[in-house]
Amino acid sequence: MYDLIIIGSGPAGYVAAIRAGQVGLKTAIIEKNQIGGMCLNWGCIPSKSILESVKLYQKIVKDAGRFGIDGIDKKAISFNWNKAIKRSDGIVKKLTGGVEFLLKKNGVDIIIGEARILSANSIVVENRNLEAKNILIATGSSSPAIENLFKGLIVEPKELFKEREIPDNIVVVGKVPVAIELAQAFNLMDKNVTLISDTGGIMPKADPYISDYILNKIKKDRIKVIFNVAVESTKGIWAKGKLNINQEEVPCDLIINARDRKANLIQSDIKLEMENGFIKVDENLETSVKGIYAIGDVNGLSLFAHVGSAQGLHVVNKLKGIDNKLDFSKLPMNMYTVPEAAQIGLTEAEIKEAGYDYKSSEFPLSANGKAQTEGVSEGFVRILSDKKYGEVLGVQIIAPNATDMINEASAYMQLESTIYDIAQTVHTHPTVSEVFMEAGFEAIDHAIHK
Repeated sequence: MYDLIIIGSGPAGYVAAIRAGQVGLKTAIIEKNQIGGMCLNWGCIPSKSILESVKLYQKIVKDAGRFGIDGIDKKAISFNWNKAIKRSDGIVKKLTGGVEFLLKKNGVDIIIGEARILSANSIVVENRNLEAKNILIATGSSSPAIENLFKGLIVEPKELFKEREIPDNIVVVGKVPVAIELAQAFNLMDKNVTLISDTGGIMPKADPYISDYILNKIKKDRIKVIFNVAVESTKGIWAKGKLNINQEEVPCDLIINARDRKANLIQSDIKLEMENGFIKVDENLETSVKGIYAIGDVNGLSLFAHVGSAQGLHVVNKLKGIDNKLDFSKLPMNMYTVPEAAQIGLTEAEIKEAGYDYKSSEFPLSANGKAQTEGVSEGFVRILSDKKYGEVLGVQIIAPNATDMINEASAYMQLESTIYDIAQTVHTHPTVSEVFMEAGFEAIDHAIHK
């Protein structure tokens, strides 16, 4: 009898398993594919590795001379996808191996196979029956398939990061941050890229201040964007290397499916309540069946790996009698666009709806010395604060390393800090993080360097 059986070994599942082992729960984790799940094997890590490769490629091509580096023949430089993939594979192997080591180190039983839930306390895997006091579902999500009759035309993100020939004309279907990242990555490889969104915008959960900025950026970089088109099938719209969209022919040799994701559902003999294609959970991430929990992408509350990990830790704490509230408004949202984008707390629309008397304060990276020396001064830090008490209600960042910088804002919000706390926090010079202090002063009255 296990205290906890976890189904799925992505960042939600494996973090929960490691923590459960650390606090003395007899734990097993079931994985039908590879330890590390989508994020480590086919998603977060490979995509970020490729992004770093293409950003370096563009920096050499565009900025080497400006940085004082002579002798580079730009005509001789090209991007080698397969070599970049080999580098990515090495990183993935190291990280997944590390996760497997930590699971074993903390006494977690690793079971390879496909699970089926028989009851609230029993699971079968490859004809092996397992009993548990609690079950944790962490099976992730995936993009619904696009109907397709043409071999090799559509590639799923799970299959994308492999050695292959990359054609010249790429179409990315989707509007979420992953779709934008992929569109920008191939654009930086000097490919002709089209992005197709099924609504009138992109990055729907981002504050419009961020999504509008990124939209303008990708248009400036000559990524064609087509709005309000739902691509469910290639039948009747693709022929001879072209997509016919709104009576317009779009060059298309390869379609990347990055549509809005839906839960990867597990086989189960008991019925779990669903909501909008995801497993419905309560404030403690418990499903409609007592003792069965669902964390990460599969519950639809967030599709970010770090949020899934936080949910896993929350469930383990609850099983150990620690009853804390998981405040999703204080969990950061990262978008690995170029430049990166990140936000935490309330959006401006949510602040208005809540009736706050608020102030918006912004400081640009273009006024920051470190950003100037690095040649990456595009972006800003924006703080939304309550006028009455100066409490920080939300933070938004556009910067090359926004996904790292947002963690400082996360600390501020966890501690319910005010703009006065931010302004009084001394930041080392020269660093890009000084923009936080400047934005804090701007919220009080005036930034120092503005």
